[in-house]
Amino acid sequence: MAVTTTTVAETCAAAKRAARTLASASTAAKDAALEATARLLEERSAEILEANAADLADERAAGLTAALRDRLALTAGRVLAMAAGVRVVADLEDPVGEQLERKTLASGLDLRKVRVPLGVVAVVYEARPNVTIDCAALTIKSGNAIVLRGSHYAERSNGALAAVVREALGEAGLPQDAVLLLAGGGHEELAELATQEGLVDLLIPRGGEGLKAAIKEVATVPVMYAAAGNCHVYVHAEADLEMARRIAVNAKVQRPGVCNAAETLLIDAAIAARFVPAVLADLREEGVELVGDERARAAAGGAEIGVADAADWDTEYLGLKLAVAVVDSVADAVEHVNLHGTGHSEAIVTTSEEAAAEFVAGVDSAAVYVNASTRFTDGFEYGMGAEIGNSTQKLHARGPIGMRELTTFKYVARGNGQVRE
Repeated sequence: MAVTTTTVAETCAAAKRAARTLASASTAAKDAALEATARLLEERSAEILEANAADLADERAAGLTAALRDRLALTAGRVLAMAAGVRVVADLEDPVGEQLERKTLASGLDLRKVRVPLGVVAVVYEARPNVTIDCAALTIKSGNAIVLRGSHYAERSNGALAAVVREALGEAGLPQDAVLLLAGGGHEELAELATQEGLVDLLIPRGGEGLKAAIKEVATVPVMYAAAGNCHVYVHAEADLEMARRIAVNAKVQRPGVCNAAETLLIDAAIAARFVPAVLADLREEGVELVGDERARAAAGGAEIGVADAADWDTEYLGLKLAVAVVDSVADAVEHVNLHGTGHSEAIVTTSEEAAAEFVAGVDSAAVYVNASTRFTDGFEYGMGAEIGNSTQKLHARGPIGMRELTTFKYVARGNGQVRE
């Protein structure tokens, strides 16, 4: 069983030992472990789904919202998608050892800057069991060990998935402790994990603002937050309105419980009378609850739309609810996004290159889209194979956290006896 019964410190120490071995493992060995993981996921699909069904039936999952239950639930298709994602990671170029720079110094030293693993990555995450596989695949290929702490209500699912990866590591001759799963204890365990200096090289919390605040209070190890997504779609005065309707609906409803789903729709005042009734009807047909400012409600025609309060503009709903506002210009849209957004993903729909350029330059977010849905902010969609999360920070990584974001670098200097005078 992959779930540890040792202390957090013992678990992190075991991961550190495994990380030293994995850091120098060959690409072939790492790829063999990933291929074995994909194969075992397919072979053990029934067992994984049985574990997931038990999690969904457990009283600990009884109070979850529909969106969170969807994130927790696995299907045969989702298990196959995990396997496919692992194979994509295996096919990607190994980042370890990549030469970033090379030059000869005045001293004659040959100086190279090369990419190396971080060491031990710890990830704290909620609900989605596929995160277990995504994180493990990315850390194995990038030469890192990982300590996983999932939600208590996904314990069986995460345990079954982590056990698959550990078995695959063993098949490939790599240390099984490169993937370790904590049992999902209380805040004391979380605080202990966040203070494992010298053992944990990076902690990545994936979850809401409560988790983020809890980590900030205690963390002494480096932290990269896979942050919340209060994302916006802005429909400019010169938008293709049919395209705008498709994008607005997709960004909200294609999978509303994820961080790159839109939570606010901004509409230019010049097209509000024509566009608002049509797009609101589309959204209502998809079951979206709508709230809006005074101008959006005035333009709604017969569409049902409630009154948005101040909190709505800052809320990540993670469900079928959307706030709608009318703005007067690109500048006003940018101001609204930067005031209320979380720096995750923003989109403008427009045929104007000038408006697109103004929006892209003005919005301070990790990902900005022109004439496309915010739902594309994803490591798999970006060709990274998978992601550990999306960072809205600016150091050490921004946007989808893939393999290269799980590495650092070292300088390697070769000489022929030089000493410094």
